[in-house]
Amino acid sequence: MRTPHVVVVMGVAGTGKTTIGPLLAARLGVPYAEGDDFHPPANIAKMSAGHPLDDTDRWPWLDAIGSWAHGREGLGGVVSSSALKRSYRDRLRAAAPGVVFVHLTGDRKLIEDRMTHRQGHFMPTALLDSQFAALEPLAADEPGVAVDVTGTPEEITARAVRALDALPDLTSR
Repeated sequence: MRTPHVVVVMGVAGTGKTTIGPLLAARLGVPYAEGDDFHPPANIAKMSAGHPLDDTDRWPWLDAIGSWAHGREGLGGVVSSSALKRSYRDRLRAAAPGVVFVHLTGDRKLIEDRMTHRQGHFMPTALLDSQFAALEPLAADEPGVAVDVTGTPEEITARAVRALDALPDLTSR
């Protein structure tokens, strides 16, 4: 039996990290942590006002997520984080070397439509362009998979599980 991975569900705002993350965690039988809950209040206020975060804003947030992921090593878990840049993913891997990424990907128009219809989230649709501008997709040498976000949450989750199952055992890394 493979050691459960800590999975970071990543992608631009509106791809469904908060929807797919808990579903994926349930399918894998591990706990889920909502990445937005790791943001300090100043970050949420900044984004709510329509201002994108800069790297200085993101480092403490990424460190908090990395600390959670480190604590779940060998036990498994799923956490959401945009993790848009390679440097952000490198920082997460520095804290928790065994993390695996599920990059939720999709057409910008579909993602914008989903953002327009969601309720109770602090991230305005106006910041979507900055998210796509910052996005550096997973590189071939990064442990993870890209999963398309078309279809129902259950279909997306099933694709993510299949893609994760197809990964080589990364526990020897």
